[in-house]
Amino acid sequence: MDAIKISLDDYILFGGGANGESYDHKTDPDLMLKLYMPGKTQQPLDEMLMARKVYDLGIPTPEPGDYVVTEDGRYGIRFRRIKGKKSYSRATGDNPELVGQYAHEFAQMCLKLHSVHVDTTQFESVKERYFRLLTENPFFSTAQKDRIGKFIADAPDTDTAIHGDLQYSNAIFAGSERYFIDLGDFCYGYNMFDLGMVYLCCCLSEESFIRETFHMPKSLAIQFWQNFAPAYFGSDRPLKDIEEEIRPYAGLKTLIVERDTKRPMPELRAGMDFLL
Repeated sequence: MDAIKISLDDYILFGGGANGESYDHKTDPDLMLKLYMPGKTQQPLDEMLMARKVYDLGIPTPEPGDYVVTEDGRYGIRFRRIKGKKSYSRATGDNPELVGQYAHEFAQMCLKLHSVHVDTTQFESVKERYFRLLTENPFFSTAQKDRIGKFIADAPDTDTAIHGDLQYSNAIFAGSERYFIDLGDFCYGYNMFDLGMVYLCCCLSEESFIRETFHMPKSLAIQFWQNFAPAYFGSDRPLKDIEEEIRPYAGLKTLIVERDTKRPMPELRAGMDFLL
């Protein structure tokens, strides 16, 4: 697919992160641009095609538009803009007294997402993705890879939707509408592979990372998790039991982080201690 050439003179920068920057259109309030860092060409195209497939499934996500390239050779995606949007992480940080409400709403979104059955010929299995990440990872020994691989293989198989990067910053709301964003890693499989990211972001990440990325102290992030867990799993299940089950799936996210950072991340491997 050929990228449409655009000028950044038509856009205003309003945010950024590890993968790129976000822009609003100067004259069209319904248009926004997600622009990737220099050198990334395939990732935005893959994300745009995935976003379209997910949107067509009926999963609430902003409508994807065009695959574009700027004058300086940076690639990105245009979306229909959600006016007045706010992520659940930002909203929680700004309104800590509403942490219970926001955690409950996010849990309900996750429950609905994980109930969607997908055509498995159209998407990758979460197990296939983790096997590939494990094979490509240079930071684990052969014995460690064997143990991690067995854990992945022994996990239940399902055909239900997986966001792939289920952070509470990747769910937004505007009024009564709720949306998932950043669905480039969408796949299908056992929901624990997804929920491990929620636990990792709330409980296993360092204070400095949580403050910088999710705009709140770690103590508030832990409160978010403590409200999220019973809303998702049911109030009759002890939190300790939930966390024991979910910790190794949180640890598996190390494979994604180490792929992106290209360095070992021992501080994130706590959940996989029994495998290492």
